[in-house]
Amino acid sequence: MIVVAGESLIDLVPQHPEDPLGPLAPRLGGGPYNTAVALGRLGAGAAFCSRVSTDGFGEALLGGLRSAGVDTSLVQRGPEPTTLAVASLAPDGSARYGFYADGTADRLFEVPPQLPPTVSALALGTCSLVLEPGATAYEALLRRESARGVLTLLDPNIRPGLIPDPDAYRSRFRSWLPYVSLLKLSEEDAAWLGGEVEEWLAAGPRAVVLTRGSAGLTVHTAEGAEHSVPAERVEVVDTIGAGDTVNAALLHRLPTRTALAAADWPEVLRHAARAAALTCTREGAQPPTAEELPTT
Repeated sequence: MIVVAGESLIDLVPQHPEDPLGPLAPRLGGGPYNTAVALGRLGAGAAFCSRVSTDGFGEALLGGLRSAGVDTSLVQRGPEPTTLAVASLAPDGSARYGFYADGTADRLFEVPPQLPPTVSALALGTCSLVLEPGATAYEALLRRESARGVLTLLDPNIRPGLIPDPDAYRSRFRSWLPYVSLLKLSEEDAAWLGGEVEEWLAAGPRAVVLTRGSAGLTVHTAEGAEHSVPAERVEVVDTIGAGDTVNAALLHRLPTRTALAAADWPEVLRHAARAAALTCTREGAQPPTAEELPTT
């Protein structure tokens, strides 16, 4: 089983991006949430570990997980409101977000006493590792599961507007790396963090995957190998959820530390590029099913 831990939220997406006062459509979202849904749609055994509101948005979020075949037994519930993220779309389909997250349910996540013994991988990232007190709980979960041999994927998915002290966050990010098996981040994330791939690999991860937008994907491994694949050419509607779909596709092919060590990286990256491209052809985070992806 692959566990995805972190926030779920509602994206409010403009229906007419050129009109700042136009209608907003609610979409199920949050980086970890999207990753869990993508794993479910790909047919991977996945579970979501978070705290979800008992409000109407929270019920809809749980419904989306269940529809995708994601196990929700690790989800904590609370009466606090659901986090809202207001998206703005650029002409190329890329998205920026403003967050309404004070006092919301996912911030009050507590470390579960244990994860099921069948868990082979854990994915974390985005707002959940920024907003306290939940961030400390998710960090503790990362350290604990790494220590017992679980493959761990970290996607920082930087949201600068949520980080009041960038230098403190960068220091904290470096402190996570000894507990990370696979680091996946965008070129924009890498530039904001200010480090170098070689530095990050030396700290612990066995591989670093960089997403480069229309230029494709590149992996750097601890053994010194480097592989790149181009992006799939599609007509982009928006890029919401594309990076989260990459997370899921990577874990779909690399669900254990053993699989990571023996990875056929060009094939793994092509799988991730195909999955992300399909997501970009749809409005909102709508990752593909296994049936939609070619097998070769």
